[in-house]
This record gives sequence, C-alpha cells and structure tokens, in this order.
Amino acid sequence: MKHHDHHHTDRRHARPPEQIHDHHDRHRRGGRLARLFEHGDLKLLILHLIAEKPRHGYELIKAVEDLAGGAYAPSPGIIYPTLTLLEDLGQITATTEGARKSYTLSAPGQAALAESQGAISTILTRISAAQSRDPAPPILRAMENLKMALRLKLGNAEHPPETIQKIAAALDLAARQIEEA
Repeated sequence: MKHHDHHHTDRRHARPPEQIHDHHDRHRRGGRLARLFEHGDLKLLILHLIAEKPRHGYELIKAVEDLAGGAYAPSPGIIYPTLTLLEDLGQITATTEGARKSYTLSAPGQAALAESQGAISTILTRISAAQSRDPAPPILRAMENLKMALRLKLGNAEHPPETIQKIAAALDLAARQIEEA
C-alpha cells in the first residue's frame, strides 16, 4: 500500500514558490508573466525591498505590485512561504507587532543581497519592462488579501456577535463602495 501512495505524491508542492506561481501565470496571462521571475528572483526581490525598510507581508505584496505597475501582484500564498524560507535561511528576522510580523534584513541577508546586486538590477529591469495598465492585478491582489484576512480572523475559533457584525459591516461597506465606483 505504501508503494501505491508514493505514486500519488504531488511533486508540484515541492517546487519553490516562484515556480508554482510561474505555472499559474502561464495559464492566466499566456506566459507573459511567467518570464518575470526566474528561480530565486522573488527571494532576491524581497530581500531588496526589506533592505529599503522593514516591511510586513502585505506591504511586500503591495511594493512588488507597485514596482510592476500593476502587471504582477504576488499572492499571500507566494509571499508568506518565501518569507518563511528567508527566515529559515537566517537572511531576515521577524518581529511580531500585534497580529502581524515585520521583517528586517539580517547580516547574512545583507551579504546575500550584496552578492546579488547584478541579479537585482536585472530583476528590476525585467519588472519595469512588464508594466501594464491593466487594472485587474491590483483587484485580484486585493481580493486575495481579503480572503486571507477572513481566513486568519475567522479560522476555527468562535467570535462574539459584535465581531461578526463588524466584519459583515466592513464587507457590506466595501460592496457599496465598489458598486458606486
């Protein structure tokens, strides 16, 4: 039975986050964004952005999206595993601020970034060239952030009725604002 289970292992989950994202981008964008990040590029870009200033995961998503002019918006499912990997490698450190973590560059992270300045320049050039005026990526990113926030907040725990009402009111307000946009 163990031999049978082994054949059904899904190897996609063992791939680095950039490769998983590239696979999805090919289906969504016909390969245009698949070329945006090569293996390891997102890790370097995150180190570069954290070197500019300490950032939360959401701030990193927004910073990458801003750099790409809306042509690319990494999902939380790509950013957070990459942050965990960088933390495991000792290249960044996390400080918990309430419910969020703020990430800063460590000495090994600074060294890795210094060794990769040429690659960073190439990545930034590639991102700049891929910029788009398409408004969909920022909306998709915001929708993913909303889903993640709801999952994190609601989880499996019970919440008082007033918390549920506040969340419902915020969602209703957002829906009204979208309808009026």
